Amino acid sequence: MSTDKPTKARSPWTWIPSLYFAEGIPYIIVMFVASDMYKTLGVPNSTLAFWTGLLYLPWVIKPLWSPFVDMYSTKRNWIFWMQLVLAVMFFGVSLSLHLPWWFPMTILFLWGMAISSATHDIAADGFYILGLSEHDQAFFTGIRSTFYRLAMIAGLGLLGIITGLIIDNTGLETVKVDIHSVPSSEITEVITEADIIIPEQNDGESRILIYPEVINVPLPGGTLDSTNIFFILSAPPEENVVMSFGQKKGSQDISLVTSGILEFDTTNWNIPQKQTLKVIGNLTAPAEAKFEAKAGNVPFGWSVSIAFLGGLFVIFALYHKYMLPRPVRDIQKDPANEKDSYLEIFSSFFKKEGIVASVAFMLLYRFSEAQLTKMASPFLLDARENGGLALSLTEKSFAYGTVGLLALVIGGISGGILASRHGLKKWIWWMALAINVPNTVYIFMSYTMPSNLYLINSMIAIEQFGYGFGFTGYMLYMLYVAGQGKHETAHFALTTGFMALGMMIPGMISGYIQEFLGYQHFFIYVILCTIPSFVALYFIRIDSGFGKKVEAKA
Repeated sequence: MSTDKPTKARSPWTWIPSLYFAEGIPYIIVMFVASDMYKTLGVPNSTLAFWTGLLYLPWVIKPLWSPFVDMYSTKRNWIFWMQLVLAVMFFGVSLSLHLPWWFPMTILFLWGMAISSATHDIAADGFYILGLSEHDQAFFTGIRSTFYRLAMIAGLGLLGIITGLIIDNTGLETVKVDIHSVPSSEITEVITEADIIIPEQNDGESRILIYPEVINVPLPGGTLDSTNIFFILSAPPEENVVMSFGQKKGSQDISLVTSGILEFDTTNWNIPQKQTLKVIGNLTAPAEAKFEAKAGNVPFGWSVSIAFLGGLFVIFALYHKYMLPRPVRDIQKDPANEKDSYLEIFSSFFKKEGIVASVAFMLLYRFSEAQLTKMASPFLLDARENGGLALSLTEKSFAYGTVGLLALVIGGISGGILASRHGLKKWIWWMALAINVPNTVYIFMSYTMPSNLYLINSMIAIEQFGYGFGFTGYMLYMLYVAGQGKHETAHFALTTGFMALGMMIPGMISGYIQEFLGYQHFFIYVILCTIPSFVALYFIRIDSGFGKKVEAKA
């Protein structure tokens, strides 16, 4: 039996926000931020997509080991030790970025992070059920989902801003380039690699050099169809440099047709590397576009940010070791005395009344949102020539971390309060509308292509408010399903496994669909994908009193 001694009751406000913020951080790092990290480090899209996509697996299959969390030790102990393990994984990723074999090492630590994070989810969600009454579960559902989402916003927003600032201020100076499209007859000189003057090795500061100095791209119909640009460094870099070259704003018809990612080191710093520009549309009149060449110290920026998260999780572990309550039901069980077998725990879940409709709902409720989530950031970051809004990483991160964050908080808390007052059944349809309908803002942005950051922030705020409000209903319904019968912890882990599967499969195919349809038609398709969620919602049943406050009898 557990040796934990009872302590005085603690307010849920002292541990729920921090616990679910800690639950969300490793998830967002593994599932989203890792892709950004590898992209900025020059890893090919096919490689990073395969390995980061595979990292979703622990969240999908975590129900397979959830009964062991249910049977061995207490949920409180599992939370403490998993947070310490996560701290080690963060430090491991941070240190690995400076090693020659950094890619396989970071993947290894991310796998450890994914497995320990999924285990932490099982323990934290089970602890939530054991530590709160049904009414408090309903009331704090909005709070927990809000702080979980806040962690996701912090990872994509604040962490991105901090990392971007570190990179911009530690690497080579950014070079801004004005590019004009003109008739080919006005292009009198074509620069080749042989025309470039290679600087001699010296002790001067390394800078990005671009040839030619004046860059003109030929309009269609002439003798020339493209322009080549060459990049070298003025001196050997202190460490490897990954440079990105791409459009910031301007004509969408002036396009970069090469990768835009170049790498320099002490062996090739003075060897010209080529990028190619051309007009890809029906442009007939002169136009202008602004491009940027950036080469910050990417490994150092990510290493500092991720090491900070390692320190944060040490603090989380120590804080929760003291602040988490000790519910009477959170006891260490003796597996030898358990009457229910491993298989019985799983089979009892699928014997619940209406489970087929419940599983369909859990898989389809976010069928539309799962695909939008994968493509929203690429749309905001992609070049205008590709149909995106060409925001910088800092601009996108700031939008999600300020206006979007506030809207999310308001939406999530509002959903929890309303469900606790009137019950989930009264609000579930409104929550389904809230998580789906606001996605139309992306249709608006893809057709109007706004450059005004205030307008873009407003659109993101609308979508985030709807997500916060609607996701509250989803989390509350999973608690409702898990709470029907015994083994709430294991059964809630099963519901979150279905939730992860419902995000993984649509998310995996969304990139292919977007490339086939383009952003405009893809966002219309996303709205059509809301139909299955409403069909599934029609068939589920919810007790009218679930979530309402139960008045104490005199």
